[in-house]
Amino acid sequence: MFSWVNNEQGGRNKDGEMYQTVTEGLQQLYTKKIFPLEETYLFHDFHSPALEAADFQSKPMVLLVGQYSTGKTTFIRYLLEQDFPGMRIGPEPTTDGFIAVMYGENEGVVPGNALVVDPKKPFRKLNAFGNSFLNRFICSQIPNQVLQGISIIDTPGILSGEKQRISRGYDFSEVLRWFGERVDRIILLFDAHKLDISDEFSEAIKAFRGQDDKIRVVLNKADQVDSQQLMRVYGALMWSLGKVINTPEVVRVYLGSFWAKPLQNTESRRLFEAETKDLFKDIQGLPRNAALRKLNDLIKRARLAKVHAYIISYLKKEMPSLFGKEKKKEELIMRLPEIYTILQREHHISAGDFPNVVKMQEQLQHYDFSKFPSLKMKLIESVDKMLANKISGLMTMIRDEESKAPPAMVSGGAFEGSQDGPFGQGYGEGISAGSDCEDWIVSRDKHKYDEIFYSMNPINGKISGVNAKKEMMNSRLPNTVLGKIWKLVDCDKDGMLDDEEFALAQHLIKVKLEGYELPTELPQHLVPPTHRNNEVADILYNHDAD
Repeated sequence: MFSWVNNEQGGRNKDGEMYQTVTEGLQQLYTKKIFPLEETYLFHDFHSPALEAADFQSKPMVLLVGQYSTGKTTFIRYLLEQDFPGMRIGPEPTTDGFIAVMYGENEGVVPGNALVVDPKKPFRKLNAFGNSFLNRFICSQIPNQVLQGISIIDTPGILSGEKQRISRGYDFSEVLRWFGERVDRIILLFDAHKLDISDEFSEAIKAFRGQDDKIRVVLNKADQVDSQQLMRVYGALMWSLGKVINTPEVVRVYLGSFWAKPLQNTESRRLFEAETKDLFKDIQGLPRNAALRKLNDLIKRARLAKVHAYIISYLKKEMPSLFGKEKKKEELIMRLPEIYTILQREHHISAGDFPNVVKMQEQLQHYDFSKFPSLKMKLIESVDKMLANKISGLMTMIRDEESKAPPAMVSGGAFEGSQDGPFGQGYGEGISAGSDCEDWIVSRDKHKYDEIFYSMNPINGKISGVNAKKEMMNSRLPNTVLGKIWKLVDCDKDGMLDDEEFALAQHLIKVKLEGYELPTELPQHLVPPTHRNNEVADILYNHDAD
Protein backbone atom coordinates (compact mmCIF):
# COMPACT_ATOMS: atom_id res chain seq x y z
CA MET A 1 0.00 0.00 0.00
CA PHE A 2 2.78 2.41 0.98
CA SER A 3 6.23 1.89 -0.50
CA TRP A 4 8.00 2.29 2.82
CA VAL A 5 6.34 -0.79 4.35
CA ASN A 6 6.39 -3.01 1.27
CA ASN A 7 9.92 -4.23 1.94
CA GLU A 8 8.69 -6.35 4.83
CA GLN A 9 6.21 -9.21 5.16
CA GLY A 10 3.08 -8.66 3.09
CA GLY A 11 3.24 -4.85 3.08
CA ARG A 12 3.60 -4.67 6.86
CA ASN A 13 6.61 -3.84 8.97
CA LYS A 14 8.01 -6.44 11.32
CA ASP A 15 5.73 -5.30 14.14
CA GLY A 16 2.72 -5.96 11.94
CA GLU A 17 1.88 -2.26 11.72
CA MET A 18 0.00 -0.73 8.80
CA TYR A 19 -0.71 2.97 8.94
CA GLN A 20 -3.68 4.28 6.97
CA THR A 21 -3.03 7.94 7.85
CA VAL A 22 -0.19 10.06 9.18
CA THR A 23 -2.14 10.73 12.38
CA GLU A 24 -2.58 7.01 12.98
CA GLY A 25 1.10 6.40 12.29
CA LEU A 26 2.21 9.10 14.73
CA GLN A 27 -0.09 7.74 17.41
CA GLN A 28 1.11 4.16 16.99
CA LEU A 29 4.79 5.10 16.96
CA TYR A 30 4.34 7.05 20.17
CA THR A 31 2.32 4.33 21.91
CA LYS A 32 4.58 1.43 20.92
CA LYS A 33 8.03 3.01 20.78
CA ILE A 34 8.29 6.18 22.84
CA PHE A 35 5.73 5.71 25.61
CA PRO A 36 7.39 2.53 27.08
CA LEU A 37 10.67 4.46 27.39
CA GLU A 38 8.93 7.45 28.98
CA GLU A 39 7.00 5.30 31.46
CA THR A 40 10.05 3.30 32.51
CA TYR A 41 12.19 6.34 33.34
CA LEU A 42 9.49 8.58 34.92
CA PHE A 43 9.57 11.02 32.00
CA HIS A 44 6.01 12.18 32.71
CA ASP A 45 6.93 13.21 36.26
CA PHE A 46 9.92 15.27 35.15
CA HIS A 47 8.92 16.77 31.81
CA SER A 48 5.55 16.39 30.14
CA PRO A 49 2.40 14.24 30.66
CA ALA A 50 1.79 11.34 28.31
CA LEU A 51 0.19 12.12 24.96
CA GLU A 52 -3.31 10.87 24.16
CA ALA A 53 -5.28 10.27 20.96
CA ALA A 54 -6.78 13.77 21.08
CA ASP A 55 -3.29 15.29 21.00
CA PHE A 56 -2.69 13.72 17.59
CA GLN A 57 -6.18 14.30 16.18
CA SER A 58 -6.84 17.87 17.33
CA LYS A 59 -6.92 20.88 15.00
CA PRO A 60 -3.95 23.25 14.91
CA MET A 61 -3.95 25.58 17.93
CA VAL A 62 -2.79 29.19 18.25
CA LEU A 63 -1.73 30.45 21.70
CA LEU A 64 -1.95 34.19 22.43
CA VAL A 65 0.27 35.57 25.22
CA GLY A 66 0.84 39.15 26.30
CA GLN A 67 0.55 41.74 29.02
CA TYR A 68 -2.86 43.08 29.94
CA SER A 69 -4.62 45.41 27.48
CA THR A 70 -2.37 44.54 24.54
CA GLY A 71 -5.40 43.40 22.56
CA LYS A 72 -5.31 39.58 22.83
CA THR A 73 -9.07 39.09 23.14
CA THR A 74 -9.72 41.88 20.63
CA PHE A 75 -7.35 40.10 18.22
CA ILE A 76 -9.48 36.94 18.44
CA ARG A 77 -12.63 39.03 17.95
CA TYR A 78 -10.96 40.60 14.89
CA LEU A 79 -10.17 37.20 13.34
CA LEU A 80 -13.60 35.68 14.04
CA GLU A 81 -15.58 38.86 13.29
CA GLN A 82 -18.00 37.96 16.06
CA ASP A 83 -18.17 37.84 19.84
CA PHE A 84 -17.61 34.54 21.63
CA PRO A 85 -18.97 33.30 24.97
CA GLY A 86 -16.81 34.36 27.93
CA MET A 87 -15.28 37.30 26.04
CA ARG A 88 -14.52 40.43 28.04
CA ILE A 89 -12.67 43.44 26.62
CA GLY A 90 -11.51 46.54 28.45
CA PRO A 91 -8.48 48.70 29.29
CA GLU A 92 -8.17 46.98 32.67
CA PRO A 93 -7.06 43.31 33.14
CA THR A 94 -10.27 41.59 31.99
CA THR A 95 -9.40 38.04 30.90
CA ASP A 96 -8.58 36.39 34.24
CA GLY A 97 -8.28 32.85 32.92
CA PHE A 98 -7.54 30.65 29.95
CA ILE A 99 -10.19 30.45 27.22
CA ALA A 100 -9.99 27.77 24.52
CA VAL A 101 -12.02 29.16 21.62
CA MET A 102 -13.07 26.14 19.53
CA TYR A 103 -15.61 25.14 16.92
CA GLY A 104 -18.96 23.82 18.08
CA GLU A 105 -22.33 23.47 16.41
CA ASN A 106 -24.02 24.94 19.48
CA GLU A 107 -22.74 28.14 21.07
CA GLY A 108 -21.83 27.76 24.74
CA VAL A 109 -19.21 27.45 27.46
CA VAL A 110 -17.70 24.23 28.86
CA PRO A 111 -16.09 24.70 32.33
CA GLY A 112 -12.58 23.45 32.98
CA ASN A 113 -13.45 20.51 35.23
CA ALA A 114 -15.79 19.11 32.56
CA LEU A 115 -13.33 19.90 29.79
CA VAL A 116 -10.48 17.81 31.21
CA VAL A 117 -12.58 14.63 31.30
CA ASP A 118 -13.65 14.94 27.65
CA PRO A 119 -11.60 12.38 25.66
CA LYS A 120 -12.27 14.27 22.41
CA LYS A 121 -10.50 17.40 23.64
CA PRO A 122 -6.69 17.59 23.97
CA PHE A 123 -6.82 19.01 27.51
CA ARG A 124 -7.18 15.96 29.77
CA LYS A 125 -3.66 16.21 31.19
CA LEU A 126 -4.31 19.77 32.43
CA ASN A 127 -6.08 18.06 35.32
CA ALA A 128 -2.67 17.89 37.03
CA PHE A 129 -2.71 21.67 37.65
CA GLY A 130 -5.62 21.36 40.08
CA ASN A 131 -8.82 23.24 40.80
CA SER A 132 -7.15 26.65 41.08
CA PHE A 133 -6.35 26.41 37.39
CA LEU A 134 -9.44 24.51 36.23
CA ASN A 135 -11.71 27.12 37.82
CA ARG A 136 -10.05 29.67 35.51
CA PHE A 137 -10.16 27.54 32.36
CA ILE A 138 -13.13 27.33 30.00
CA CYS A 139 -13.83 26.24 26.44
CA SER A 140 -15.86 28.72 24.40
CA GLN A 141 -17.60 26.95 21.51
CA ILE A 142 -19.17 28.78 18.56
CA PRO A 143 -20.10 27.77 14.99
CA ASN A 144 -17.54 30.00 13.27
CA GLN A 145 -15.87 29.11 9.96
CA VAL A 146 -12.40 30.22 11.14
CA LEU A 147 -12.58 27.69 13.99
CA GLN A 148 -13.14 24.83 11.54
CA GLY A 149 -9.47 25.23 10.66
CA ILE A 150 -7.84 26.28 13.93
CA SER A 151 -8.52 26.62 17.66
CA ILE A 152 -7.36 29.70 19.58
CA ILE A 153 -6.20 29.84 23.21
CA ASP A 154 -6.65 33.16 25.00
CA THR A 155 -4.55 33.66 28.16
CA PRO A 156 -4.76 35.97 31.18
CA GLY A 157 -3.14 39.37 30.80
CA ILE A 158 0.29 39.40 32.43
CA LEU A 159 0.94 42.06 35.07
CA SER A 160 4.21 43.19 36.58
CA GLY A 161 5.21 42.41 40.14
CA GLU A 162 5.60 39.33 42.33
CA LYS A 163 2.09 39.57 43.77
CA GLN A 164 0.46 38.64 40.48
CA ARG A 165 2.56 35.50 40.20
CA ILE A 166 1.80 34.35 43.76
CA SER A 167 -1.91 35.14 43.70
CA ARG A 168 -2.72 32.96 40.68
CA GLY A 169 -2.87 29.80 42.77
CA TYR A 170 -1.24 27.67 40.05
CA ASP A 171 2.07 27.61 38.20
CA PHE A 172 1.35 29.99 35.32
CA SER A 173 4.66 29.34 33.53
CA GLU A 174 4.17 25.57 33.68
CA VAL A 175 0.70 25.87 32.19
CA LEU A 176 2.13 27.98 29.37
CA ARG A 177 4.90 25.43 28.84
CA TRP A 178 2.27 22.67 28.60
CA PHE A 179 0.37 24.62 25.94
CA GLY A 180 3.60 25.65 24.17
CA GLU A 181 4.53 22.02 23.59
CA ARG A 182 1.17 21.25 21.98
CA VAL A 183 0.17 24.34 19.98
CA ASP A 184 1.21 25.07 16.41
CA ARG A 185 1.79 28.80 16.78
CA ILE A 186 2.66 31.03 19.76
CA ILE A 187 1.83 34.71 19.24
CA LEU A 188 3.33 37.22 21.68
CA LEU A 189 1.34 40.46 21.60
CA PHE A 190 2.84 43.83 22.48
CA ASP A 191 1.25 47.26 22.67
CA ALA A 192 3.11 50.15 21.01
CA HIS A 193 2.90 51.91 24.41
CA LYS A 194 3.78 48.85 26.54
CA LEU A 195 7.13 47.50 25.47
CA ASP A 196 8.52 46.65 28.91
CA ILE A 197 8.79 42.94 29.63
CA SER A 198 7.84 42.30 33.27
CA ASP A 199 9.41 39.52 35.36
CA GLU A 200 6.39 37.28 34.88
CA PHE A 201 6.25 37.95 31.15
CA SER A 202 9.95 37.12 30.94
CA GLU A 203 9.33 33.84 32.79
CA ALA A 204 6.40 33.13 30.48
CA ILE A 205 8.55 33.59 27.38
CA LYS A 206 11.30 31.42 28.87
CA ALA A 207 8.67 28.68 29.37
CA PHE A 208 8.65 28.36 25.57
CA ARG A 209 12.30 27.29 25.49
CA GLY A 210 12.72 24.77 22.69
CA GLN A 211 9.63 26.06 20.84
CA ASP A 212 11.35 29.02 19.18
CA ASP A 213 10.20 27.98 15.70
CA LYS A 214 6.57 28.42 16.77
CA ILE A 215 6.94 31.97 18.13
CA ARG A 216 5.71 35.04 16.26
CA VAL A 217 5.49 38.57 17.67
CA VAL A 218 2.72 41.07 16.96
CA LEU A 219 3.25 44.77 17.70
CA ASN A 220 -0.39 45.80 18.04
CA LYS A 221 -1.88 49.33 18.04
CA ALA A 222 1.00 50.47 15.84
CA ASP A 223 -1.27 53.06 14.24
CA GLN A 224 -1.27 55.06 17.48
CA VAL A 225 2.25 56.35 16.78
CA ASP A 226 3.61 58.12 13.70
CA SER A 227 6.20 56.55 11.38
CA GLN A 228 9.19 58.14 13.15
CA GLN A 229 8.02 56.94 16.56
CA LEU A 230 7.21 53.53 15.07
CA MET A 231 10.86 53.06 14.08
CA ARG A 232 11.93 53.79 17.66
CA VAL A 233 9.22 51.54 19.10
CA TYR A 234 10.26 48.68 16.82
CA GLY A 235 13.92 49.08 17.80
CA ALA A 236 13.05 49.14 21.50
CA LEU A 237 10.91 46.02 21.11
CA MET A 238 13.70 44.09 19.36
CA TRP A 239 16.12 45.15 22.11
CA SER A 240 13.72 43.92 24.81
CA LEU A 241 13.09 40.63 23.03
CA GLY A 242 16.81 40.06 22.55
CA LYS A 243 17.22 39.82 26.32
CA VAL A 244 14.64 37.05 26.81
CA ILE A 245 14.61 35.08 23.54
CA ASN A 246 18.06 33.56 23.32
CA THR A 247 18.28 32.66 19.64
CA PRO A 248 20.73 33.89 17.00
CA GLU A 249 17.84 34.41 14.55
CA VAL A 250 15.73 37.54 14.70
CA VAL A 251 12.15 36.71 15.70
CA ARG A 252 9.49 37.66 13.14
CA VAL A 253 7.57 40.77 14.21
CA TYR A 254 4.30 41.82 12.55
CA LEU A 255 3.22 45.45 12.81
CA GLY A 256 -0.41 46.51 12.63
CA SER A 257 -3.65 47.48 14.29
CA PHE A 258 -5.77 44.39 14.73
CA TRP A 259 -9.26 45.65 15.31
CA ALA A 260 -12.04 46.91 13.04
CA LYS A 261 -11.67 50.61 13.79
CA PRO A 262 -10.24 53.50 11.73
CA LEU A 263 -6.46 53.94 11.76
CA GLN A 264 -5.32 56.87 13.88
CA ASN A 265 -2.23 57.41 11.70
CA THR A 266 -2.63 56.44 8.05
CA GLU A 267 0.90 57.22 6.85
CA SER A 268 1.96 53.58 7.40
CA ARG A 269 -1.24 52.09 6.00
CA ARG A 270 0.49 50.19 3.18
CA LEU A 271 2.96 48.71 5.67
CA PHE A 272 0.16 47.59 8.00
CA GLU A 273 -1.74 46.00 5.10
CA ALA A 274 1.33 44.08 3.95
CA GLU A 275 2.10 42.93 7.52
CA THR A 276 -1.50 41.82 8.07
CA LYS A 277 -1.42 39.85 4.83
CA ASP A 278 1.81 38.10 5.90
CA LEU A 279 0.41 37.26 9.35
CA PHE A 280 -2.83 35.93 7.87
CA LYS A 281 -0.87 33.83 5.40
CA ASP A 282 1.14 32.35 8.27
CA ILE A 283 -1.99 31.47 10.26
CA GLN A 284 -3.89 30.19 7.21
CA GLY A 285 -1.09 27.74 6.43
CA LEU A 286 -1.20 26.05 9.86
CA PRO A 287 -3.57 23.20 8.81
CA ARG A 288 -1.26 22.37 5.90
CA ASN A 289 1.74 22.11 8.23
CA ALA A 290 -0.05 20.48 11.18
CA ALA A 291 1.04 16.90 10.44
CA LEU A 292 4.64 18.00 9.89
CA ARG A 293 4.58 19.99 13.16
CA LYS A 294 3.27 17.00 15.11
CA LEU A 295 5.96 14.81 13.58
CA ASN A 296 8.62 17.37 14.49
CA ASP A 297 7.34 17.59 18.07
CA LEU A 298 7.29 13.79 18.33
CA ILE A 299 10.94 13.63 17.24
CA LYS A 300 11.91 16.30 19.80
CA ARG A 301 10.03 14.38 22.48
CA ALA A 302 11.73 11.09 21.54
CA ARG A 303 15.18 12.69 21.74
CA LEU A 304 14.42 14.21 25.14
CA ALA A 305 13.05 10.87 26.40
CA LYS A 306 16.30 9.15 25.36
CA VAL A 307 18.45 11.76 27.12
CA HIS A 308 16.27 11.53 30.22
CA ALA A 309 16.70 7.73 30.27
CA TYR A 310 20.49 8.11 30.11
CA ILE A 311 20.45 10.63 33.00
CA ILE A 312 18.21 8.53 35.26
CA SER A 313 20.08 5.29 34.59
CA TYR A 314 23.46 6.99 35.18
CA LEU A 315 22.29 8.28 38.56
CA LYS A 316 21.10 4.78 39.44
CA LYS A 317 24.44 3.26 38.44
CA GLU A 318 26.41 5.69 40.63
CA MET A 319 24.39 5.00 43.79
CA PRO A 320 25.97 2.82 46.54
CA SER A 321 24.18 -0.44 47.33
CA LEU A 322 24.01 -0.03 51.13
CA PHE A 323 25.36 3.02 52.98
CA GLY A 324 25.79 6.72 52.23
CA LYS A 325 22.87 7.01 49.79
CA GLU A 326 21.77 10.51 50.85
CA LYS A 327 25.29 11.89 50.74
CA LYS A 328 25.88 10.36 47.31
CA LYS A 329 22.56 11.74 46.08
CA GLU A 330 23.54 15.29 47.07
CA GLU A 331 26.92 14.84 45.42
CA LEU A 332 25.36 13.61 42.15
CA ILE A 333 22.90 16.51 42.08
CA MET A 334 25.76 18.98 42.52
CA ARG A 335 27.72 17.19 39.76
CA LEU A 336 24.79 17.18 37.32
CA PRO A 337 26.41 19.66 34.86
CA GLU A 338 29.49 17.42 34.81
CA ILE A 339 27.26 14.35 34.31
CA TYR A 340 25.66 16.05 31.33
CA THR A 341 29.12 16.50 29.79
CA ILE A 342 30.02 12.85 30.42
CA LEU A 343 26.81 11.62 28.78
CA GLN A 344 27.34 13.96 25.82
CA ARG A 345 30.72 12.38 25.10
CA GLU A 346 29.68 8.81 25.88
CA HIS A 347 26.52 8.73 23.77
CA HIS A 348 27.34 11.47 21.19
CA ILE A 349 24.42 13.67 22.22
CA SER A 350 24.11 17.37 21.42
CA ALA A 351 24.15 19.72 24.42
CA GLY A 352 20.90 21.25 23.17
CA ASP A 353 19.03 17.96 23.74
CA PHE A 354 19.54 18.07 27.51
CA PRO A 355 16.89 19.49 29.87
CA ASN A 356 17.52 22.64 31.92
CA VAL A 357 20.13 21.66 34.51
CA VAL A 358 18.87 23.93 37.33
CA LYS A 359 15.29 22.73 37.01
CA MET A 360 16.45 19.11 36.82
CA GLN A 361 18.49 19.55 40.02
CA GLU A 362 15.42 20.90 41.82
CA GLN A 363 13.24 18.00 40.67
CA LEU A 364 15.78 15.33 41.57
CA GLN A 365 15.72 16.42 45.23
CA HIS A 366 12.37 14.62 45.66
CA TYR A 367 13.42 11.17 44.37
CA ASP A 368 15.24 8.13 45.75
CA PHE A 369 17.96 7.44 43.18
CA SER A 370 18.36 3.84 44.31
CA LYS A 371 14.82 3.12 43.06
CA PHE A 372 15.55 4.44 39.57
CA PRO A 373 15.63 1.79 36.80
CA SER A 374 18.88 0.70 35.20
CA LEU A 375 19.59 1.33 31.52
CA LYS A 376 17.57 -0.93 29.25
CA MET A 377 19.21 -0.76 25.85
CA LYS A 378 16.30 -2.56 24.19
CA LEU A 379 14.03 0.44 24.83
CA ILE A 380 16.68 2.89 23.61
CA GLU A 381 17.34 0.84 20.47
CA SER A 382 13.62 0.68 19.73
CA VAL A 383 13.43 4.48 19.71
CA ASP A 384 16.65 4.74 17.66
CA LYS A 385 15.23 2.36 15.04
CA MET A 386 12.03 4.39 14.92
CA LEU A 387 13.97 7.62 14.34
CA ALA A 388 16.19 6.01 11.71
CA ASN A 389 13.57 4.05 9.73
CA LYS A 390 9.95 4.89 10.50
CA ILE A 391 10.13 8.70 10.44
CA SER A 392 11.18 8.85 6.79
CA GLY A 393 8.15 6.70 5.94
CA LEU A 394 5.82 9.11 7.69
CA MET A 395 7.44 12.02 5.83
CA THR A 396 6.57 10.27 2.56
CA MET A 397 3.02 9.72 3.75
CA ILE A 398 2.67 13.41 4.63
CA ARG A 399 3.68 14.40 1.10
CA ASP A 400 1.33 11.78 -0.40
CA GLU A 401 -1.60 12.94 1.72
CA GLU A 402 -0.99 16.58 0.82
CA SER A 403 -0.78 15.82 -2.90
CA LYS A 404 -3.99 13.75 -2.90
CA ALA A 405 -6.10 15.88 -0.57
CA PRO A 406 -4.34 19.03 0.66
CA PRO A 407 -5.81 20.34 3.94
CA ALA A 408 -8.05 23.35 3.51
CA MET A 409 -6.55 26.69 4.50
CA VAL A 410 -8.14 28.68 7.31
CA SER A 411 -11.04 30.67 5.88
CA GLY A 412 -13.94 32.82 7.02
CA GLY A 413 -13.95 35.81 9.35
CA ALA A 414 -11.23 38.38 8.70
CA PHE A 415 -9.51 35.97 6.29
CA GLU A 416 -12.31 36.52 3.77
CA GLY A 417 -12.56 40.29 4.17
CA SER A 418 -10.19 41.65 1.55
CA GLN A 419 -8.76 38.79 -0.48
CA ASP A 420 -10.71 39.71 -3.60
CA GLY A 421 -12.13 42.91 -5.04
CA PRO A 422 -10.83 46.46 -4.90
CA PHE A 423 -9.88 46.20 -1.20
CA GLY A 424 -7.51 43.31 -1.75
CA GLN A 425 -3.96 44.06 -0.69
CA GLY A 426 -2.16 45.73 -3.61
CA TYR A 427 -5.29 46.07 -5.77
CA GLY A 428 -4.90 48.92 -8.25
CA GLU A 429 -1.29 49.51 -7.19
CA GLY A 430 2.03 48.78 -8.81
CA ILE A 431 1.76 46.34 -11.68
CA SER A 432 -2.03 45.99 -11.31
CA ALA A 433 -2.68 49.72 -11.67
CA GLY A 434 -4.90 50.34 -14.68
CA SER A 435 -6.25 46.80 -14.83
CA ASP A 436 -9.82 48.04 -14.63
CA CYS A 437 -9.37 51.12 -16.85
CA GLU A 438 -10.48 51.44 -20.45
CA ASP A 439 -7.36 53.31 -21.57
CA TRP A 440 -3.76 52.06 -21.55
CA ILE A 441 -2.39 53.40 -18.26
CA VAL A 442 1.06 54.03 -19.76
CA SER A 443 -0.48 56.56 -22.14
CA ARG A 444 -1.04 58.96 -19.23
CA ASP A 445 2.69 59.71 -19.03
CA LYS A 446 3.62 58.74 -22.58
CA HIS A 447 4.14 62.33 -23.70
CA LYS A 448 7.07 62.57 -21.23
CA TYR A 449 8.53 59.23 -22.37
CA ASP A 450 8.14 60.26 -26.04
CA GLU A 451 10.37 63.30 -25.50
CA ILE A 452 13.17 61.00 -24.30
CA PHE A 453 12.46 58.45 -27.04
CA TYR A 454 12.63 60.91 -29.95
CA SER A 455 15.73 62.61 -28.50
CA MET A 456 17.57 59.33 -29.21
CA ASN A 457 16.95 59.65 -32.98
CA PRO A 458 14.98 56.49 -33.69
CA ILE A 459 15.41 54.85 -37.09
CA ASN A 460 12.23 53.62 -38.74
CA GLY A 461 10.37 54.36 -35.51
CA LYS A 462 12.66 52.23 -33.28
CA ILE A 463 15.74 52.65 -31.08
CA SER A 464 18.48 50.05 -30.74
CA GLY A 465 19.06 47.95 -27.66
CA VAL A 466 22.31 49.88 -27.00
CA ASN A 467 20.55 53.24 -26.87
CA ALA A 468 17.70 51.85 -24.79
CA LYS A 469 20.21 50.37 -22.33
CA LYS A 470 21.94 53.74 -21.82
CA GLU A 471 18.65 55.39 -20.90
CA MET A 472 17.35 52.54 -18.76
CA MET A 473 20.57 52.41 -16.73
CA ASN A 474 19.91 55.98 -15.56
CA SER A 475 17.42 54.38 -13.15
CA ARG A 476 20.39 52.75 -11.31
CA LEU A 477 18.46 49.50 -11.05
CA PRO A 478 20.57 46.30 -11.17
CA ASN A 479 21.17 44.69 -14.55
CA THR A 480 19.17 41.65 -13.47
CA VAL A 481 16.09 43.84 -12.95
CA LEU A 482 16.61 45.82 -16.14
CA GLY A 483 17.10 42.57 -18.05
CA LYS A 484 13.76 41.31 -16.77
CA ILE A 485 12.09 44.59 -17.81
CA TRP A 486 13.62 44.26 -21.29
CA LYS A 487 12.17 40.77 -21.71
CA LEU A 488 8.74 42.03 -20.69
CA VAL A 489 8.68 45.08 -23.00
CA ASP A 490 10.32 43.72 -26.16
CA CYS A 491 6.98 42.37 -27.36
CA ASP A 492 8.05 41.44 -30.89
CA LYS A 493 11.47 40.11 -29.77
CA ASP A 494 13.37 42.09 -32.43
CA GLY A 495 16.01 43.49 -30.04
CA MET A 496 14.73 47.05 -30.52
CA LEU A 497 12.04 49.20 -28.94
CA ASP A 498 9.36 51.31 -30.57
CA ASP A 499 7.83 54.27 -28.77
CA GLU A 500 5.17 52.18 -27.00
CA GLU A 501 7.65 49.53 -25.86
CA PHE A 502 10.02 52.22 -24.60
CA ALA A 503 7.20 53.97 -22.72
CA LEU A 504 6.24 50.63 -21.18
CA ALA A 505 9.88 50.11 -20.07
CA GLN A 506 9.87 53.51 -18.37
CA HIS A 507 6.56 52.66 -16.69
CA LEU A 508 7.89 49.34 -15.32
CA ILE A 509 11.04 51.10 -14.07
CA LYS A 510 8.83 53.58 -12.24
CA VAL A 511 6.80 50.68 -10.73
CA LYS A 512 9.98 48.99 -9.51
CA LEU A 513 11.43 52.20 -8.06
CA GLU A 514 8.21 52.69 -6.08
CA GLY A 515 8.87 49.38 -4.33
CA TYR A 516 6.53 47.03 -6.20
CA GLU A 517 7.44 43.66 -7.67
CA LEU A 518 7.60 42.95 -11.39
CA PRO A 519 5.47 40.19 -12.95
CA THR A 520 6.89 37.08 -14.60
CA GLU A 521 4.60 37.69 -17.58
CA LEU A 522 3.25 41.00 -18.86
CA PRO A 523 -0.41 41.43 -17.81
CA GLN A 524 -2.86 41.95 -20.66
CA HIS A 525 -3.74 45.48 -19.59
CA LEU A 526 -0.09 46.57 -19.96
CA VAL A 527 0.48 45.13 -23.44
CA PRO A 528 1.02 48.07 -25.85
CA PRO A 529 -2.11 48.60 -28.01
CA THR A 530 -0.33 48.10 -31.36
CA HIS A 531 1.05 44.79 -30.11
CA ARG A 532 -2.30 43.35 -29.09
CA ASN A 533 -3.88 40.68 -31.22
CA ASN A 534 -7.26 42.31 -31.66
CA GLU A 535 -8.92 44.77 -33.95
CA VAL A 536 -10.00 47.21 -31.26
CA ALA A 537 -6.56 48.01 -29.91
CA ASP A 538 -6.71 51.59 -31.10
CA ILE A 539 -9.86 52.16 -29.09
CA LEU A 540 -7.84 51.64 -25.87
CA TYR A 541 -4.99 53.86 -26.97
CA ASN A 542 -5.19 56.47 -29.69
CA HIS A 543 -1.70 56.02 -31.11
CA ASP A 544 -0.25 59.15 -32.68
CA ALA A 545 2.65 58.63 -35.08
CA ASP A 546 4.01 62.17 -34.77
